[in-house]
Amino acid sequence: MCSSLCYFLRETVTSLVRNRFMAVASILTVTLSMFILGAFLSAVLNINHMATYLESQVEMTVYLKDGIKTDDVMAVGKQLKQLNGLKGISFTNKDQALANFRESMGDQAALLDSMNGNPLPASYKISFQSPDQLQDAVNLVKKYPQVDDVQYGQEIVEQLYRVAQFIRISGIILILFLAAAELFIISNTIRLTVFARRREIQIMKYVGATNGFVRWPFLFEGMVIGFIGSGISSILLWLCYRMIQEEIHNAGLVFIPLLAMYPFIVHVAIFLLAAGIIIGALGSAISLRKYMKV
Repeated sequence: MCSSLCYFLRETVTSLVRNRFMAVASILTVTLSMFILGAFLSAVLNINHMATYLESQVEMTVYLKDGIKTDDVMAVGKQLKQLNGLKGISFTNKDQALANFRESMGDQAALLDSMNGNPLPASYKISFQSPDQLQDAVNLVKKYPQVDDVQYGQEIVEQLYRVAQFIRISGIILILFLAAAELFIISNTIRLTVFARRREIQIMKYVGATNGFVRWPFLFEGMVIGFIGSGISSILLWLCYRMIQEEIHNAGLVFIPLLAMYPFIVHVAIFLLAAGIIIGALGSAISLRKYMKV
């Protein structure tokens, strides 16, 4: 077993050196394809992570009708505190709402001095333990007679999911295209090797070599090409992801919830390595089945 494995590995190295230009072209193709695949995969996973994070941060603001009595305001508060999944609740009266708005205006706050009265409503701000509980609460609170409007950030999350879905579908199409390109390049590399060694293969068959014994060096060659290309792409992806994280940190955009470098990038690298090896083996198998009669 050991001698056979050593023979397969030796033949693989010999073939790669003999056809080094085509092998390098194949490795570069796999590297580029797997890097693009890893970039799309990282983007989709991070967008899904952002959407989940934003869902957990979504709050509902309940604006009360103007002119309602204090007892009605208190009654709404009691009803809101009985909602399922309530995580936190705070009340802002009309005066506090105007003061907050004035503060947010900054240097332009003087524009509010010419305003007659206070048009801003009193409101309750509520957070929930899960997005599903939030949605149920929105549908219920909208029916309260004292409530004028209910606003929440679900639209942002829904837009994020639509973007994630678009990237996911585009990624699948791109993955299929890149996989086909890799199969084509690797199978052609193996085909050249098979053609160059066709007489040697015939002799091996005449002396009793099995189909598996003939095939394994070529399968190893495709797997090595896929492994090297995927390994290089994983290193490039790791460097790019670290650079992006550093740029976001240096720019002060710490509120962007990217996935942590570890173990995320390790999982992506393992996926790329496995995909590269499988595609390399498939490329070799296709070439052997089509061009080598054993």
